[in-house]
This record gives sequence, C-alpha cells and structure tokens, in this order.
Amino acid sequence: MNSVVDDEYMDSEKGVIKEELKMTLETIQESIKIAMKTHATLEVETLRSVVAAVKKAAIDRRCEIDDILTNEILLKEQKMIKEMIDTCPADRTELMEKYNNKLTIINKFCPQLTTDPNEIRTIILIKCVELNIDPKTTNKGQFMKTLMPHLKGEVDMKVANQVI
Repeated sequence: MNSVVDDEYMDSEKGVIKEELKMTLETIQESIKIAMKTHATLEVETLRSVVAAVKKAAIDRRCEIDDILTNEILLKEQKMIKEMIDTCPADRTELMEKYNNKLTIINKFCPQLTTDPNEIRTIILIKCVELNIDPKTTNKGQFMKTLMPHLKGEVDMKVANQVI
C-alpha cells in the first residue's frame, strides 16, 4: 500500500511519517519486523495472520485498507481467539497457553471499546441528535440498524444493546 505523504505529515529530522499519523496496519507490520529480529515466532505468526486477514477483507470488499477496516479485523480476530480459548479442553494446557499469548499480542493493537453503560448512553444520545433519530418513536430494530455503523469500533455492542 503506497501513498503520497505531504510534507506537513513528515518528521523532517528523521524523514519518516509522524507517529500519530501512522496507520494501525503499518504499526503491525513494523512490529512483525521487530518480532522477526527477536525471533518471537508466535508473535510473527499471529501478526502475519492479522495482516493477511486485513488484506483479504480489503480485497473481498474492494476497498482501501484503512484504520477502520484494520480495527474491525483486529476485533474479529480477538473474538475468534477468545472463542478458541473458551472451547479449548482444560487438559490441553500448552494449547491454552498459546491462545492466551496470541490474545495478549492482538490486544496490544485492538481499539479499546467503551464498556461503561453511562458513557455508552451518552454516546448513543449524541449520535441520535447528530442523525436526527428519536429513540422513543423508532422501534429497537430500526434504531439499532441506523446506529450500529456509527457505534461500531467505539463501544461494546453487547453493552449498547442492553442500554437501548
């Protein structure tokens, strides 16, 4: 993924993109390089699978790779590993340890979702005002369908569903 970067986004001393403007995928790719140098095979394997999943999703959706897509895939991978941990037999300690280590690696890059019901209620009310939606007159299904794309990646949707 090559992009043209304006001078205002460049750190003139180092000649690289400023840290706050780097995409999540680029950060993951840099972490892969570091992990390869330190011979952290599980980290390399885990991060490569995330990069592959992001690229596959971009191809499938015929869209550009951006932070939103990357974060969405990271959350899916996180959920998948949590399910693997839940279904792993208790006597398979080495496999459980591997899954927990993978989850730790992925958690470093996942966006932190808001789980506080009061904060979520505030966010939902702000989004309702922005989108001109009246939560009292709209049924819950239509309400969630309209709000979900705007809340995804910001809040824990299970908690949001309970709040609504």
